Amino acid sequence: MYTKHIRKVAVLGSGLMGTGIAAHLAGCGLEVLLLDILPPDLKEEESKTKAARNRVGLAALQAGLKAKPAPFYDQSFAGRITVGNFEDDFPSIKDCDWIIEVVVERLDIKKQLFEKVDEYRAKGALVTSNTSGIPIHLMAEGRSADFRNHFLGTHFFNPARYMRLLEIIPTPETDPAITGFFLHFGDIILGKQTVLCKDTPAFIANRIGVYAMAKIFQLTQDIGLDISTVDTLTGPAIGRPKTGTFRLADLVGMDTAVHVINGMRLNCPDDEQIGAFEIPKFLQFLIDNKFFGNKSGKGFYQKTGEKDAKGRPVVLALDLNALEYSPSQKEKLPILDTLRQIDELPRRMKAIFNGADKGAELLQRAFLGLFAYSSNRVPELSDTLYAIDDALRAGFAWEKGPFEYWDLVGVAEGVQAAEARGEKIAPWVKEMLAAGHTSFYRSEGGKRRCFNPANKAYEPLPGGDAFIVLDAYRDSKPVYQNSEVTLHDIGDGVLCLEFHSKMNTIGEGILRGLNEAVRIAEEEGWKGLVIGNNAQNFTVGANLMMIAMMAYQQEWDDLNMAVKMFQQTSMRLRYSSVPVVMATQGYVFGGGCEFAMHCDAVMAAAESYIGLVEVGVGIIPGGAGTKEFAVRASDAYSREGDVQIPTLIDKFKTIAMAQVATSAQEAFNYGYLLPKKDQVVPNAARNIGEAKAKVLEMADTYVRPIPRKDINVLGRTGLGALYIAAHSLKLGNYASEHDIKIAHKIAWVLCGGDLTSPQPVSEQYLLDLEREAFLSLCGEQKTLERIQYMLENGKPLRN
Repeated sequence: MYTKHIRKVAVLGSGLMGTGIAAHLAGCGLEVLLLDILPPDLKEEESKTKAARNRVGLAALQAGLKAKPAPFYDQSFAGRITVGNFEDDFPSIKDCDWIIEVVVERLDIKKQLFEKVDEYRAKGALVTSNTSGIPIHLMAEGRSADFRNHFLGTHFFNPARYMRLLEIIPTPETDPAITGFFLHFGDIILGKQTVLCKDTPAFIANRIGVYAMAKIFQLTQDIGLDISTVDTLTGPAIGRPKTGTFRLADLVGMDTAVHVINGMRLNCPDDEQIGAFEIPKFLQFLIDNKFFGNKSGKGFYQKTGEKDAKGRPVVLALDLNALEYSPSQKEKLPILDTLRQIDELPRRMKAIFNGADKGAELLQRAFLGLFAYSSNRVPELSDTLYAIDDALRAGFAWEKGPFEYWDLVGVAEGVQAAEARGEKIAPWVKEMLAAGHTSFYRSEGGKRRCFNPANKAYEPLPGGDAFIVLDAYRDSKPVYQNSEVTLHDIGDGVLCLEFHSKMNTIGEGILRGLNEAVRIAEEEGWKGLVIGNNAQNFTVGANLMMIAMMAYQQEWDDLNMAVKMFQQTSMRLRYSSVPVVMATQGYVFGGGCEFAMHCDAVMAAAESYIGLVEVGVGIIPGGAGTKEFAVRASDAYSREGDVQIPTLIDKFKTIAMAQVATSAQEAFNYGYLLPKKDQVVPNAARNIGEAKAKVLEMADTYVRPIPRKDINVLGRTGLGALYIAAHSLKLGNYASEHDIKIAHKIAWVLCGGDLTSPQPVSEQYLLDLEREAFLSLCGEQKTLERIQYMLENGKPLRN
């Protein structure tokens, strides 16, 4: 077993991918040396200054700091990167534990670079390439035995921070311990879905993902659909990103897509599908005219910079036959109407295969081609089905991998439909069915198992208890359930409460479920409770429709009771007699953030976007969130001495400006997470497992906290400072009149109201102030306008 610790990494190449990888490694706590070439235009008078000689790398790093989406979890992590150049700083790689090459995709250039690496690297240092397709073994030719033993491919996807896939590609000479180390290191430290790949053209994700794209290109023209309609069909409707297919090609770049397709056609002579693909006339048209997509400003789509009568951007779409641009229009297809009415992907897949229009035909043929193609790539690309599924989910952000989609349709049904369309299914699939196995995956005792074609048996997925997938518990009777939550027994005496309302919005069912979960855990002898789910987003916050209906109908008693229940639920989490730990990922907005702040601990996936966003809809955090910021300000006063007003203003601005942390690390800066209480989990797939482990760690010695009556608030002294701060926001055009009214309500709660002097108060005192302020704002017309606008448009109104 390889046990060396990686502390310092050399990244060779500071292009978009190299800088992105350097930023991600720095974000994961590693020291990074970022090297690139000398500037081609370096003047003689500049040649002696370090800054001038490092200009290529420095410019790339500065561009990274300004990039959106941000490649860094926190801007301060850029301080972990040292920039240099190949000419002066190459000998410094001797101090690096890992050297990763990220230069241009040319074998000759990579081999020259690796010759130099072999000269300067320390013996035992790991060396990898980020190539997306050049055979890994070719790059190691001519290198020392120690180099070859410690060399493999580590293929990150762009952008490196956000795309979860890391393909690990060993050569025949790679030490198996090194391969195992990178599979583990990439998972635990870098937070990636690591996938073991064979050294085959384009590896796994690009090989199958590009096939899927090319197939849809072909079908779009054959069936006669426009590209806008196809993008709607092949986006979230089937559990894929909103880019769909043609917008994805614009994002990737047409030149890149054609390069990969041609490379696969050239290097995969035995591939029964890729060899038959020709570059379509419309794709060649785009290449010939250098319409490469987003990078050139024109591809399948063209942004005009104009607005229509409703103020929406006018975007033109390419007609694939006429090769002309015209306003983007979508066909009205029955299958689209059907899919919009179905929330669950399994039911959507059934609807697709029951559909009869052109849209349903395109999706059926695309999926059947994908099933056949994927089945025939085993064992060429991978010996395991789950590796292929993992690669497509993590590399292309599909909700399901090919074999998981196939399970939703039914394996036998998929085989029959595919063969009726002339597709060739791999023999091992039919052998599996003949043996009485009807699915690729099955769950047994809360564990997912996957069929192995080699030994014809179902085997547990790697990772064991570390990866808790709640779908694996569906066959077991839940401990408790209502329409919005399910309470699972996840083993070892720990419960997990899963939200499953639409977008995990917090309504009456979730509030009731949280209270019932705590009661069951306390009264029935459970060790503790995890609150977590495997959805893309933990929760988008409270159910605005429920609030709006009560406010519009002026049902103030009902609204008061609803807000009080929300507050009491947060406090129930805080003062449970068993540990309560939350596992978050994606959006953790509004009420979700309030609940997180009241749990004993939060295991936050690095990509958790946490914030109190209520100001955007004209209210204040009313589920004990404003109260909790007063508590945290008070605790900071006692730690920081005489900096009370600056601390108070920071807390105030965080709520008043609805600041959202763009990573779990940044959430510590805003005070949503606390260093001694909460923890960042790099790999989102591990957050529920880590939360369970935290519950077990706390359970034996857990003591229920005592309700607080010692919260120091500043009264009029604080109010004066916060009213001035609010006025400065208005002067800077950061706030409207209504924003200032909301800000004054926030200030009122944070300061404990109009108290003549600073003094200690109880949590209940602050909760009452918070609820009163929340209800008063719900009676404001401008607040109702904001709520209505958000419900209708999905974005905030500034009025």
